[in-house]
Parts: sequence; C-alpha cells; structure tokens
Amino acid sequence: MRIVLLLCFFFLFLNCEDKQSKKKTISDSEVQKSTKKETITYSNEEPEREFPKLNSKSAMDFFLEYDKHHKENKVRMTTDFGTIDILLYNETKFHRSNFIFLTKQKYFNDTQFYRVIDNFIVQAGNSDDKKTARKRAHIGKYLLPADTKRGFKHDRGVISMPSSDIDNPHKLASPFEFFIVCQKGGAHFLDGDYTIFGRVIRGMDVVDKIAAVETEEGDWPLVNIFIRNVEIIE
Repeated sequence: MRIVLLLCFFFLFLNCEDKQSKKKTISDSEVQKSTKKETITYSNEEPEREFPKLNSKSAMDFFLEYDKHHKENKVRMTTDFGTIDILLYNETKFHRSNFIFLTKQKYFNDTQFYRVIDNFIVQAGNSDDKKTARKRAHIGKYLLPADTKRGFKHDRGVISMPSSDIDNPHKLASPFEFFIVCQKGGAHFLDGDYTIFGRVIRGMDVVDKIAAVETEEGDWPLVNIFIRNVEIIE
C-alpha cells in the first residue's frame, strides 16, 4: 500500500513540474512578442529638399537649368484690392525663371506691398512677418545680375526688379522683390538701372488703387496690403 501511495505521489509531482515548465515557456514567448511589438525605429534625418539652397554663385546655373523645364510665363496675383495678371518676358529668362520658381515655392503668399508712391510705383515681395524671413532663409541668399539691354522701357504697367540695399555698384537685383510702374507716361529715368521682366496685362486699376492709399513717411501703407496668393495661369 505504501508503495502504491509513493508511486501516486511521484507521478503527481512530475505532472506539476511539467505544467510549471510549460507556463514558463509560454511566459517567455509572450515577453519576446511584446518586446518585438514595442521596438520602434526613430530617425533624426530631415526630409530631402526638392531644390538645393541657393546662393549667388549657384543661382545662375540653377535658373539656367530651371528655364529649360519651366516655361510658364503668366501669373495671377490676388491682393487685398483685387487680382493682377502679369506676363513675364522670355527674353529676361533668369528673372522670369526666378519669379516662376518663387511662385511655385509659395514665397509671395502673405507678403505685402511695402512701398507705395502714387503715380510712380508700387513695390512688393517683403513683409515684417518672421514667416517671410524664414521662407527666404530656406530658399537661400542670392542676387541676380541686371539684364537691362533687352529694349524694354519703364513704361506704365511694367514689372521690374529693384536692386539690393547693400553696397551694390552693379545694381544686382534683389530676387524676392519687384515693383510695378504706375506713373502716367512711364518712369523712363529708371531705364538702364533696373531689370524689366514683365508687364501687367490685366488689373492696372487694382495697381492704381493700391498706389492711392495713405502711407507713412517711409512710403509704407498705413494699412497693410497683402498679396494673398500668386499662381501660374495659362
């Protein structure tokens, strides 16, 4: 009888050990699965830029190549006072390509007409908003050479590119800004100094409305006038 009891006890002990072993194996497996699920890979790499950051040395080659693939030459500018349609001249290809490039980069959106002189010019493409400065920093710091020997005159309605404010004896153009001549009879004393790269084909009434607003001593409008959007049109 004792032998039978001992045998029963022995088999019961083995059965318990086997169950504990199986429980341990399942537990280890679940931990491994849980660890795999919680493994996350993080990357500190920034997304690749669509275009390189420009500087004055690289800009000319960049826009020469850009001109081959981006032939658009009409844009629509939506302002607080209405829309202005502009034809960009193919003859001034670096400046046309620059304007198309900045348009596609949405640079001009939310910039302002920051210099307004009635019966002379309205100048735009800048802002006191830090967002504009960040856009410029992302695109790059560069100037474009003047291209003033194409036979264009600063007639009423033309769009031209101002020179940079820095020491600039060659009047290199500030690529982020532009002005539209609204002076009756034109402003031909500007000829030869600034690059004309297009003209208004619709919306000169809007330009005249902008030119007529009240301004501060520095010709900045008392009430900000924004460019809400610039887009390519056919």
